[in-house]
Amino acid sequence: MREMVSEKPYRFVPPYRGRGWWRVLKRGLPWYLNRYWGIERVDIIGAEWLDRSLADGHGVLLAANHPRPCDPFVMGELSRRVRRPLFSMASWHLFMNGGWQAWTMRRLGAFSVFREGIDLQAVGAAVDILVSGERPLLIFPEGVVSRTNDRLNPLLEGVALIARKAAARRSKAQTGDVAIHPVFLRYRFHGDLGASVEPVLAEIERRLTWQPAPQLPLIQRIAKVGQSLLSLKEIEYFGHPETGGLDERLGRLIDHLLAPLERQWLNGEHVSNTVQRVKRLRGAIMPTLSAGELSDVDKSHRWRQLADCYLAQQLSWYPPDYLASDPTPERILETVERFEEDLTDRARIHRPLSARVEVGEAIMVAGERGRRPANEDLLEELEAAMKRMIVESGAARQTV
Repeated sequence: MREMVSEKPYRFVPPYRGRGWWRVLKRGLPWYLNRYWGIERVDIIGAEWLDRSLADGHGVLLAANHPRPCDPFVMGELSRRVRRPLFSMASWHLFMNGGWQAWTMRRLGAFSVFREGIDLQAVGAAVDILVSGERPLLIFPEGVVSRTNDRLNPLLEGVALIARKAAARRSKAQTGDVAIHPVFLRYRFHGDLGASVEPVLAEIERRLTWQPAPQLPLIQRIAKVGQSLLSLKEIEYFGHPETGGLDERLGRLIDHLLAPLERQWLNGEHVSNTVQRVKRLRGAIMPTLSAGELSDVDKSHRWRQLADCYLAQQLSWYPPDYLASDPTPERILETVERFEEDLTDRARIHRPLSARVEVGEAIMVAGERGRRPANEDLLEELEAAMKRMIVESGAARQTV
C-alpha cells in the first residue's frame, strides 16, 4: 500500500504567497517534465477563456481531471502561459515527510488538505484565495489519481462548496463572481508501445511464476494478467476465484472489503461512490490511530483495515470495458502502469509523451440569493462540461 495516510496528527500547511521561487522554478519546468515524466511537449488550448476571467477580476477556480501524478506540474505550463502563479490543494501526505518535493510544492503554491476528514482550514484558505482573486485556485475534484484519461470519475462535493462560499462573500463585498473553468488534461504516447510495456508485463508474469509470453497478442496478454491478479485477490478474501463478468466481480470484492468496515465504523451507512466510501471510512478510522492510545495489536488491525480501503479504491479505478471498447495505446499504457503501481507502489516512466491542457469556458457562480445554484446542481454542471471535453478531445484524437 502506498503511503497515502499517516498516523501523525494532521497539521495544516498554509499557502506560500511569495512569487520569487515561482519565477525561478518555472524556467526549469519543461526540463523537469521531460527528465522525470517523459513529457516532451505541452500544448495549451483555450487559455483565452482564463485570460478573460482574470482580466474581469473574477475569483478563478480551475477544476481539472487527474489521470496522472504529474498533472500539477503539467498545469504549471498553463501558469507560465497566463503569466500567473497558481494556488493548489494537495493531499497532506505529500507534505508530511518534508524534503525537496514538499519544499518545491509549497513554493509553487500548493497547500495541504486533509482528505480523511473535514478540513476547515483548507476550505477556509481556498475560499479566501477565491475571494481575494490574487491567483487562480487549482483543484482536482476526482480526489485521487485515476490513470483513466478517457473516463471522468465522480466528482467530490468540496469544489462546489468552496465556489459557493467564495461567491457569497464576493457578492457581499460587491467584488464580482467566481468563475469555475473546467480543465481537461490528455496525454498521448508517441513511442513503441510493445517495446515499452514488454519489460513490465514480463516482470509481472515472472512474479506470477509464469514464463513471459511475448508471443501472445498484447491485449490478450494484458487481459490474462489482469484476470490472474484479480483471481489472486479473490482467493485471498473469498478462498476461491469468483465467477461472473469483470464488473460484477470487481463490485463484489469492493463490497466484501468495505461493507464490514462500514458496519463497524459507520453504522452500516454507505454511498455508491467507492472513493467517497473510502474517504468516510478513513475519516472514522484515522482519529483512533492519531490519538496514540492503541495497543500494537489494535494498531496493526487498523492498518489492515486501511489497507483494505486502499485496495477497494484501487479496484474501483479499473473500468471493466476500458480496453474492450477502445484499446488505444494510451489506454493500454495506463492499464499496464496501474498493474505495476498496484504491485510495486511505483510505475516506471514511458516516453515520449505529450500533454494537452484544454481550458473550458467559465461556469459562473454568482453569490446573490436565488441565483446561486445548489452544490449538487453546480457539481452536475461542472461534471457535464468536463465529460463533453473528454468526448470532444477523444474525437479530435481519432482524426489526427
